[in-house]
Amino acid sequence: MKKVTLKDIAAKFELSISTISKALKDSEEIGESTRLKIQEYAKLINYRPNINALSLKNSKTKTIGIIIPDMLDYFLAQALRGIEKTAIEKGYKIIICITNESHSKEVETIEMLSNGSVDGFIVSISMETELKRDYAHFMDTIAFELPIVMFDRVANEVHCDKVVTNNLEATFAAVKKLSDSGCKHIGFASSISHLKISNEMLSGYEKGLEAVNSDVNKNLVVNVREDHYSGYESMLAPLFKDNLIDGLIATNEAVALAAMKIAQRKGRHVPTDFSVIGYSNGILARHSNPKLTTISQHGELMGKTAAELLFDKLENIENIKNVTTKVIKTDVIERNTTLPIHGGK
Repeated sequence: MKKVTLKDIAAKFELSISTISKALKDSEEIGESTRLKIQEYAKLINYRPNINALSLKNSKTKTIGIIIPDMLDYFLAQALRGIEKTAIEKGYKIIICITNESHSKEVETIEMLSNGSVDGFIVSISMETELKRDYAHFMDTIAFELPIVMFDRVANEVHCDKVVTNNLEATFAAVKKLSDSGCKHIGFASSISHLKISNEMLSGYEKGLEAVNSDVNKNLVVNVREDHYSGYESMLAPLFKDNLIDGLIATNEAVALAAMKIAQRKGRHVPTDFSVIGYSNGILARHSNPKLTTISQHGELMGKTAAELLFDKLENIENIKNVTTKVIKTDVIERNTTLPIHGGK
């Protein structure tokens, strides 16, 4: 049976989750008649509030929960590094949980750690959660004054602090760089096309082409499966079949390197005949041949910023309703898969 949430009760009465939470706490801010109706309905449907979460305001664990979708992602590893460093400085411990892109695992983890184990959460939401657009577990947690900070993958529907990167501007700048260095047919390859951040990157790509007076060629835009590393090359092959592609922006390093291998097999010299830029700035980029030019999202800084926002909430819990979104600016790290801007082709 599906667990009843504050969101379900809020939908029933067409009220906000915050109002429902206050009514269940018997707050005098809510009229007596409304309070009684909500409380009676909650009993009728067997709603069970998290009693431990209610007491966290006065009982601190000095521990925070970190929930991420993938333990092998280099960017997330860097973000964890930033979170941990900041936590140590503040005298906090961390509990790291991996959802493996599962919505149910994310819900289970939130419920498990909300039993008094942690004082707050730092979260990068799972793929399934974004696809389902089901954020009730986050909204319930916040309603009980257990703060959440989201980073990288965030849900705009959830009223909490967020840390993101300027993905649109980053891809726009990457297109401009490739164009200025001589590329005429620039492609875009995404391994995360189902996520909002990919749409932001794609939008930046399209706006970048418009800025350099180039039309979007749909044949130069390809989506590959994120969980299908061994098949990247076969999925990217159509880009090179009948097109004059001479530049590519990829949403991760593995996709960028797969495209580079295809180009090299076809006798193209990188970067003279084919340039490529990949998101993230990990180990693959530094050890590929030639070394990969990347868009650095500054994962460690993002993690540090997310942790600072959470600790600010924990130290000033009355400010839990005042939320902000911090934007981390990206940088292009020049290596050997792109030509200097004035080098030409």
